[in-house]
Amino acid sequence: MAKILIVDDNEDNRLLLHDILALHGHQILEAENGADGISLAGREQPDLILMDIQMPVMNGMEAGALLKKGAATRDIKLIAITSFAMAGDRERLLAAGFNDYISKPINTRELPALVKRHLA
Repeated sequence: MAKILIVDDNEDNRLLLHDILALHGHQILEAENGADGISLAGREQPDLILMDIQMPVMNGMEAGALLKKGAATRDIKLIAITSFAMAGDRERLLAAGFNDYISKPINTRELPALVKRHLA
């Protein structure tokens, strides 16, 4: 299956995402902040990145913008994970270079379908 990088500062969120995606046969990589996520993405070249938006060190918007500018990482599918669910948030994230987003709390039935759709 696919190699997926989870970038989230919350260990419980990483564990939940890891368990769901591993159950579907994916290889999982993890980073605790945007800066580490960028570094790991450059080294490992995942097929998809799930990126939390609100993190210390470097937030998901900054990290996503840098990933989309990088020659080695610009084509990696990027899905935002956000607690924002206000009108206009989807458009703002898509305009920033994200391919899609999923809101928190994570819908454990929706996530595998979303991932599958972007890996197709």
